Amino acid sequence: MDTLLVLTNLPDAGAARTLADHLVGQRLAACVNILAPCRSVYRWQGKVEEAEEVPLLIKTTAARYAELEAVIRAYHPYELPEIVAVPFSHGLPGYLAWVAAETNPNPNPNPETTISC
Repeated sequence: MDTLLVLTNLPDAGAARTLADHLVGQRLAACVNILAPCRSVYRWQGKVEEAEEVPLLIKTTAARYAELEAVIRAYHPYELPEIVAVPFSHGLPGYLAWVAAETNPNPNPNPETTISC
């Protein structure tokens, strides 16, 4: 299972929630954690900038990455959004299977169990 953790930052909680809803709703992500706002300091177009941002931790699979990236780009307000995917090297097998099942575009209608994403 090629499970990925995708990271991106949004400018506010509303934009973060909208993107998270689209990703999970379209089964492109099994889970999206919307984190507390953070302060980002970065260089952009020759100047040091500072902004408050809302980080997202997105759990998906390599098979769904291209579509997930396209949706992030479509809903992201930044000219050049951070979209970084980190492969899982290890993980609880049941959790990784859950991520794979929840991002399957043709889901199995079996009842779900409670899981922490």
